[in-house]
Amino acid sequence: MARRYVVQEGDPVLRAVCKEVKNFNGELAALLDDMKETVRAEDGAGLAAPQVGVDARAVVIDVEEGFFELVDPVIVSQKGEQTGPEGCLSVKGKQGTVTRPEKVKLVYRDRYGKKHKLTAEGFFARAVCHELDHLDGILYTDKATDIVDVKEEER
Repeated sequence: MARRYVVQEGDPVLRAVCKEVKNFNGELAALLDDMKETVRAEDGAGLAAPQVGVDARAVVIDVEEGFFELVDPVIVSQKGEQTGPEGCLSVKGKQGTVTRPEKVKLVYRDRYGKKHKLTAEGFFARAVCHELDHLDGILYTDKATDIVDVKEEER
């Protein structure tokens, strides 16, 4: 495993729609392992492949419910609404208020290509939606209100 550089806002890779994963192999496993190490080193809740410069529909999420690897994830239903603060490892030093679904159901593949279903609620749902937006070239700042600068010690 290796820690990867987190691409910052302004890099065109963050605005691209990512390609579906076709090969479930060692290269994908290495990417997911590196993303796991990177999100933990950066103290984040999630990380999408384009944030480390890779054009692939893959995300990792590290929340209270556990660590999740989602390959080719698709939200199939959503319910409710929640509004709260968000930041992003690719938009350092800023935070904004974003409205997201309270609950989402999604389908995805694991690193081996096996299909799974998942239901996420609360902060977990917020993290899922935030990371899946990255796969379509959307940053939280596109949806946020009240974007403010934050000091390192406030994050």
